[in-house]
Amino acid sequence: MTSVIQRLHRLRWAFLAAAVVMIVVFLFAQRQTVDVSYAQSPSGKAAVTEGSAGELTDTDLPSVAELTGMLERDRVVRLPGSIAHWDEKLVTDAIGDADIRILVTPPGLTKQQQDRLREVENATIRIVGTKTGGTLYSGVADDNAGWRAQFATGDVTGPLIALIASERDQDGTPPDIDLLRWRAPTAAELAPVVADLRADRLHLAQGATLESIPDRADTAFPDRSPLIAAFPQQPFGQPVPEYGAALAGEFPDTPIVVMYGSWAEYHGPDAESFSEVVAAGVYSRFGERLAAYAYPQANALGVYLDKVTDVRYAGLFDRPLPYQPFDPLRVALPALPWLFAFCVLVFLGLSVRSVVGPRGGPPRAAPARLAGLTTLAIEMSGLSHDPALVRAITKLEEARASVVDNLPGRHVRRLLDGAESELDTAARELGRADYRPVNYLAGGVA
Repeated sequence: MTSVIQRLHRLRWAFLAAAVVMIVVFLFAQRQTVDVSYAQSPSGKAAVTEGSAGELTDTDLPSVAELTGMLERDRVVRLPGSIAHWDEKLVTDAIGDADIRILVTPPGLTKQQQDRLREVENATIRIVGTKTGGTLYSGVADDNAGWRAQFATGDVTGPLIALIASERDQDGTPPDIDLLRWRAPTAAELAPVVADLRADRLHLAQGATLESIPDRADTAFPDRSPLIAAFPQQPFGQPVPEYGAALAGEFPDTPIVVMYGSWAEYHGPDAESFSEVVAAGVYSRFGERLAAYAYPQANALGVYLDKVTDVRYAGLFDRPLPYQPFDPLRVALPALPWLFAFCVLVFLGLSVRSVVGPRGGPPRAAPARLAGLTTLAIEMSGLSHDPALVRAITKLEEARASVVDNLPGRHVRRLLDGAESELDTAARELGRADYRPVNYLAGGVA
């Protein structure tokens, strides 16, 4: 028979093993990770092969020698199809008497064509699309106002002046320059836009390259389908009709995306903060590539809608979060340290018990009583085969093991009482009053 002490020993080591497992799981779960969303954003981020998105143009560049000769004759050479513009007076004043020559090309040049531009040694500054680069550095916008002017009107005045200062080794940071001016659209301008949006949720102005509403629009705005108005790049130096604010008044509480060239902006619920966050996320990451290549508006809008989806899935602006499955490990992790402490305490408690013995062990008289009853059983075994005697011997063996294992006195007394009762029954069956335990033990063990 497996003793109680052995079972307690096994239980003690089982609690220790459980404590070890819990602390290992808890420690491995503490690895450092970076996660900016509460769920996996379904925004499209598939890689696109170079040239497959319609970003390249069929531009025939003059040879390096021809471009060099053109720059020797003129300080500014603008090739056909160029879209970059700047404030002539501000740039001329910034150049001063320095020999700075500027080569401006259309967007969408291949990598080989851009490499050929670098071979034009007398070009101090090269502008591809609206991407502005100098001898060592590039000039880029660094805020929403700068990106808005660059992608809505082709304005590169700020980056160009910053590059000129770098080429002239001038210290200090050039001031921010925002030449974009807005005006309210006239009733004649606004009417067809509103009519198209009411009919098809989409307005395409003449010159816009967008053809339809991308499928990503409903993913970006699942609560209510957005309205989209697309316009071509606006003329530089002229006030731009501010359709966003006007449309927000016509369609209250409705998501609205307005595009000017490659610039997309949001109007509608949470527009004051939401629009700035999304625009900064898109153009700080993709602005350099959008500037150098001739992407259709559908591509720029797709990137913008993906960012809207990412921001929404990040749980900002009180937007509803997507369903997240129950994670047992995430729920259990906070409780693991407490379960670990409990298992350790149980292990220590059982360890102390095995060293000092359980409280309330066998009484001091138990060994003497056990010896007396055992002697009586031995004497009676030669005279009787009564079942009561067999049961008494079994209980005495259990009592002996319990005394050795230092089990509680109550348990030992119960076994000895049972054995004494069985021996008394066997003595009565023999008709030997002297073998009754009360008489036998009273006279002492012979």
